[in-house]
Parts: sequence; C-alpha cells; structure tokens
Amino acid sequence: MTQDSALLQAPETDLRDGSNNRKVFIKTYGCQMNVYDSTRMSDALARDGYEPTENMEEADLVLLNTCHIREKAAEKVYSALGRLRDMKKERNREGREFMIGVAGCVAQAEGEEILRRAPAVDVVIGPQTYHRLPEALRKAKEGQRIVDTEYALEDKFEHLPIAESKKIRSRGVTSFLTVQEGCDKFCTFCVVPYTRGSEVSRPVSQIVEEAQKLVEGGVREITLLGQNVNAWHGVGANGQEWTLGDLLYRLAEIPGLARLRYTTSHPRDMDDRLIEAHRDLRALMPYLHLPVQAGSDRILKAMNRRHTAAEYLTLVDRIRTARPDIALSGDFIVGFPGETDQDFEDTLRLVEEVRYAQAFSFKYSTRPGTPGAELKDQVPEEIKADRLERLQALLLKQQQEFAVSCVGKTIELLLEKPGRMPGQLIGRSPWLQSVNVDAKELQIGDIVNVRITGTGTNSLFAEIAEAEV
Repeated sequence: MTQDSALLQAPETDLRDGSNNRKVFIKTYGCQMNVYDSTRMSDALARDGYEPTENMEEADLVLLNTCHIREKAAEKVYSALGRLRDMKKERNREGREFMIGVAGCVAQAEGEEILRRAPAVDVVIGPQTYHRLPEALRKAKEGQRIVDTEYALEDKFEHLPIAESKKIRSRGVTSFLTVQEGCDKFCTFCVVPYTRGSEVSRPVSQIVEEAQKLVEGGVREITLLGQNVNAWHGVGANGQEWTLGDLLYRLAEIPGLARLRYTTSHPRDMDDRLIEAHRDLRALMPYLHLPVQAGSDRILKAMNRRHTAAEYLTLVDRIRTARPDIALSGDFIVGFPGETDQDFEDTLRLVEEVRYAQAFSFKYSTRPGTPGAELKDQVPEEIKADRLERLQALLLKQQQEFAVSCVGKTIELLLEKPGRMPGQLIGRSPWLQSVNVDAKELQIGDIVNVRITGTGTNSLFAEIAEAEV
C-alpha cells in the first residue's frame, strides 16, 4: 500500500455543455484508498467535461492526490509542484489554460501552507471534501485560490457519481470500494487520525448499490477499503447493527461477484463474525492483511496498539483454525523510539512463529504532530537500517517459502490483464500473488483452474489444469 501510481483510465466523453473536452492528469500517491479516491474524482470531473489522460504534457488540469504516511511526503509534493509551476508558466506564455490542484492527506495536513509555498497552485482540497472539487475549480477559474479542508458535514459519497458501465468496464475486472474512512486508534506513530479524521462508515445500502453497479460493469473481484476497514459498522436490512462480517455475507449474495477481499485491518476489530466469514464464504479470498507493527509488548504499548504479542498470536491461531489455507500479510516498524536489541529480537520471534506470506516493513520516521515525534530515545539511523535489513531478509525468506509451497497446487485464477508474452495472461492467486499463464483460448475476466508450475522473483507460473469454471 505504499507504491506511487498514476491513474490510468480510458478517456470517455461526458459533456454537460457540448464544449470541447479538457483533459485531467491525476497523479496518485500512496495507498489503495487514494487510488479509489482518484477514480471517484475523475468521475466527478467527467461531468464538467474533463477527460482523463495518461500524458501530463497534454493536460489542462493536473491533480496530485497525495499521501502523508511516509517520511518527507510533503517535500516530495512541493518538489513536484515546482516542476508543475514551470509547466504553468510555459502554458501561460502560450495562452493556454493550465490548472494545478493538490488533494489528499498532504493537502489536509498543509492546507494554506501549500498556497504560500507554491503560488502556482489553484486548488487545495482534503480527502473529506473532494466531492466539492468541480465547484472549487469553477471558483478558481474566476480568480480565487481555494483551500477546502474542513471536514464536510454532508456525506461526500452521496454527491459523487458512480461511473457508467462503459467506463467501469474500461478499468478492468477488479475494483476497489471504500466502505470506511478515518481511524480512532491513535497509534503514536500515525498521522491518519489527523489527516483522515475519526472513523466513519458508509451505509449498507450505499455500499451494496455501488458494488452492484461495479458488477454490472464487468467487475468480478471487489476489495473493500478502509483505514481501519474491520471497524466498519452500519444498520442492516433487519434493523440490527452490522459489522464487516455481516457486510461480506451480504455482498457475497450479489450475482456475478466472484471474489471479495478487504484491507487494512486492526487486530482489535477482528471479531467472531468476520472470522466466521472467512470460514463460510467461498467468495472471500483466503488472504488477510493484519498489521502487528512489533513483537515487543513494551513497544506495542508505546505505539498505543492496544494489543499484546500474545493476543495477536492467539488471534492468528483462531483465524487459521477457521480457514487453514489463509495467507497472512503484515506491517512492521523497526527502530521505534526506545526499541532495544531485545525488543527487536521479540519482533523476529513473532515473525518466525506467524510465518507471513507477504509483509511490508519500514524504519520508523517521525511525523510532526504525532505523539511519537515527541518521544525521547530516538534510535540511531544506522541501527534502524541494520534491523530493517535483518527483518526484511527473514520476511523475504518466508515469502519465497510460501511461493514454493504453492508449486503443484491447482487453484482458481481470475485473469486480469495481458502478460508480456503473446498469448499470456496474468491473474492473481487467491493469496494475491501474480500468476502468469499461457491462455490463448481464454479472455480477461475468465476464472480458470490452473496448476502452479514454478516461481519467479515476484510471481508464479502456471498452466491450464482443466476447462473454464
């Protein structure tokens, strides 16, 4: 959930006034939720005549959808804005329109400071108010410089259009769907409660409607998103309060929806109903991203994680009892203030016991405004680097061992995109690995039985095992 990506979409004309289309380039930083947000912003802008483009040079509007989770995130944005400033000067000399917008978590955190440091920026809009983006752009064209980062009282999703089937189909057979935003956990290293706000859950009916529209547009796999997705709750059709497990049971009833996933979870919100969903639902893939962050109870307490290492391990045992073939992924931070050699060894022991199929690991870096930034006993950089290298070597070894354990297995594979070789298609295994298969007679969107024949650096290789299912 940390890789930068540009939003790539097929252009579609959707004009309100019949004028020539303008073009928007959206650069998306960070997590899957930002990718989803960029898609929804693109849909909202389409109503005002903006076509998405993959080429920033031909754009009339460049929108940076930013992430604040990593070190120096804001400085990366300001660096990009410096380059865009030069583009804007060139366009102005040519007499052409060129607007610059900053959205997302850096926009939320920096606000007016962005306008001060980057005078070329026209619009700054937070993650809770991007449904107001078209109106903000209209005001900017009238000469105003807009900052809209106040938390909206209205439900932004009520004001955002859902794309038509044609546009959904152009985006592929898998899709993200945000169901929950914000976080109330206040881990001492994390900026999310300050940039995304408190936990908010979308209504059941709204989620189901969007999921059905996605499936009608050809989507076969949906990943539910939230900063703390398993904290989602809402009122169901029976009038009772539902949790994420209940929602997954409901979504699994949608005809044509073959696969469900969700991310990111907190161990404290992994309740019985959600574990039962992993046991009962064929559509719910046997893959779970369940961050632990550290294996030392002393460090977990300093992080305000509100669970112990033993509680996490007990939870993992319960999940694996319910779904023995489940693959686990996790997040780890090394070098949190005060972390000793013994604390780090505790983390290594936890990793050895859990055995992760995938994981993300990082050196601790301070975030201004978070409690962790004020803690004493900051760990020297060279020690953090050494610990990260040791941890990543162990995690890579486990990932490779899991991949090797898949060889010889027959699995169902959803074909998602063309491969590099003629006739080759790529899909994702139930455990989220990329799988390459020679599938000349098949097409994207098919679900096929394949037998895993080998492993690559970051992918698996397979052959068709039997006819399409």
